[in-house]
This record gives sequence, structure tokens and C-alpha cells, in this order.
Amino acid sequence: MKLSFEIVAVALAAIRANALRSMLTTLGIIIGIAAVIAMVSLGEGAQRQVEARIATMGTNVLTIRAGQSSFGGVRGGNNARLYLDDAAALRAEGTGFLTIAPEVRSRTQIEYLRANSSNDAFGTWPEYFDIYNHTLQMGRFFTESEVNARRRVVVLGSNIPEELETLPILLLGKTIQINGQPFEVIGILEEKGEGGWGFQPDDQVFIPVTTAIYRVFGGRDRLNAIYAATPSPEDLDYAYADIDQVMRRQHRIYPGEDPDFNISNAADLLETFSETQQTFTLLLAGIAGISLLVGGIGIMNIMLVSVTERTREIGVRKALGATRKAILFQFLMEALVLCTLGGILGIAGGFGASQLMSRFAEMDTVVALDAVYAALAFSVAIGLFFGIWPAQRAAKLDPIDALRYE
Repeated sequence: MKLSFEIVAVALAAIRANALRSMLTTLGIIIGIAAVIAMVSLGEGAQRQVEARIATMGTNVLTIRAGQSSFGGVRGGNNARLYLDDAAALRAEGTGFLTIAPEVRSRTQIEYLRANSSNDAFGTWPEYFDIYNHTLQMGRFFTESEVNARRRVVVLGSNIPEELETLPILLLGKTIQINGQPFEVIGILEEKGEGGWGFQPDDQVFIPVTTAIYRVFGGRDRLNAIYAATPSPEDLDYAYADIDQVMRRQHRIYPGEDPDFNISNAADLLETFSETQQTFTLLLAGIAGISLLVGGIGIMNIMLVSVTERTREIGVRKALGATRKAILFQFLMEALVLCTLGGILGIAGGFGASQLMSRFAEMDTVVALDAVYAALAFSVAIGLFFGIWPAQRAAKLDPIDALRYE
């Protein structure tokens, strides 16, 4: 045990004796580890940001959109449509556990007093607010009876009052103009945040779907989408089959024929994005890992130079009784210390780079502990791999030849 401590002390003394060279030797490891940590943290941050956005869109929500129809092997999108009757059929003929909400939207001009804003008007049913867990800042949602009566009532996203240059409390109960038509403001939503892929509920206004179709959008009864929510994500497969059956019956599509609609959910988007993001992160980490390889080669080169420079020292130590194993352990310890030190400094540098990207570049970064542990383990492995050859070369030196070396 005493001998082992002595060997470690000798190895550390050799590193301190050439402190500048040792630091320059570890520079490749430091840069490589820092780059890997920074790139992986950037990828992890992007992953979590997308997961949060998709969570706001609902992981238990199926989205039905019009797809392309196929006739005689020729694709054409002109006959692919969704109608309000389709949403009504899903509500009436489904198994009962689905919550259905249609969507029809268009860009509209909103005016209040002298202020105006351009926003998406979103026509839907009251169920939409439950599907996407919208909560009210004040006021109320519109009701089914108001949908049936085509009432001109509107629920505003949280950003709309500011865009109309007034306070929410002063806007509630007032009349605003949507495409030149008067609408009573009955509710204002709590802030929801960005949902991604154009999903910006804070900047939208919500009106009854029948009002949107027949009073605002000029009788255009084509829907942009139909949303179907299940009690839990585990029910999605069953709901998919149920929706497919009802929609095929509505559109008179026989079994075996290509449907003129498609059904997707946010979980599919998340899975696809996760696979893409993981590939991108691995690519960036691989590029950064090249500098680790270069750093390892640099350490091996310096250790070989060190063996050559200290050939006489090795001969003296062997003449005084140092075993081949002790010499091997000494030089291997030097390589391990250099790589481990580089790994620790690289982790600190990667964490600092992640914080700088987050603060100044406004990028979402998350330093995962798994990446830190993997980087440290990898730096130790590099020390072992690239240090073993110089250490073996030193251990195999003949003491007589070493003492004669000038």
C-alpha cells in the first residue's frame, strides 16, 4: 500500500514538474468534453421544450384532417373535405367515450375603439376548451345553445386585450368587431403559452363554430380539423378504430379503399421528433467526440516523449528495485490523471457553455447527469487506452540500456 502511494506521488510530481505541458496536453480533452456536454445539453433542452409544447396540445387527442383521395391510382386533393356533419356523426355514433370538437379557422381583423389587430378566429364547440384544458381568467365559455343559435359571442386569448390596447377587465362584456361584425366578449382565457407548429392559443379568438361558418367566413362549411379526445392515452388505439369506422361510413369509403382523411396524434409527433432529435444530438456529439480522439492521441504522444526524456530516470528506478509493474503503474497513473483532470475541467466548461447559451442566446439547455457521468467515464477510458502503450514501453526498458542512455 505504501509503495502504491509512493508511485502515485511520483506520477503527480512528474506532472507538476511540467505543469504547462501537462495543461496543454489536456486541452484536447477539455475542449472535447466541453463540446460534448454543451451539444448534448442543447439537444436535451430542445427535446424537453418540444415535449412541453406537445403536452399543451394533448397526448390523448386524435386529430382528424382531410387527406388526399385516390381515383384510378391518381392522387387528387380536391374531393378531400371535412364537414360539420362529420363532427356531429362522431359525437352521435362514436362509442361515447370520445370528446369531439371541430375546428374552422381563418385570419380576421379585430377592432375595438381605435385599436385593431390581425388574429386567427377559431370556430369550435364548447368541448374544445375541455380537450385542451383551457382555463378562464375571467368571464365564461360559450354554450351549446349559443352554438345552435349562431350567437355572436367570443372568448379571447390572453394576449388579445393587450393587442387591443386595453385591460382585460375593461374588455369583458364589451363589443368588439370581428371582420366588421359585432361580437360580445364573454370570456378571457388564462395564458396558455406557445404550443408549437402554429398552435398559439394566447393570440386566438374563439367563437361558436356555426357563427364562424355562417356569419364570419361566408358560409364556408369546410372544417380545418376535428379533434377527438380520449380519457387517457391508452385508449387511443381503440378510438382510432372507432373514428375510422365512423368516418368511412360518413364518406362512403368501402373497406380496402384509401380514406380521404388522416388521423394523427401528438404522441406520434413527439416520437418522430424524438428520433430525429436523438439522431441530430448523436451527430453533434460524434463531431465533438473527434476532438476527444485527437486529445487522446496528443496524450499518448506526450507520454511517449516523456518516456524518451526520462529513460535514464527509469533505469535508475529499476536499478534501485522498482519492478516492471511499478513503472507501468506510474506512467499509466500519469495518463489517467491528465485525462481525468481534462474531463473535470471539460465538464465545468460544458456546463458554463450551456449556461451562456441559455442566458445570452436564449436557447433551452439541460445538462443531464447521464451525459456528465458518461463524459467523465470516457475521459478515464481515453487515459487507459492511450496511456497503456507508453506505460508498457517504459516498463519494458532494460535497466542497463536505460542507464547508458544519454
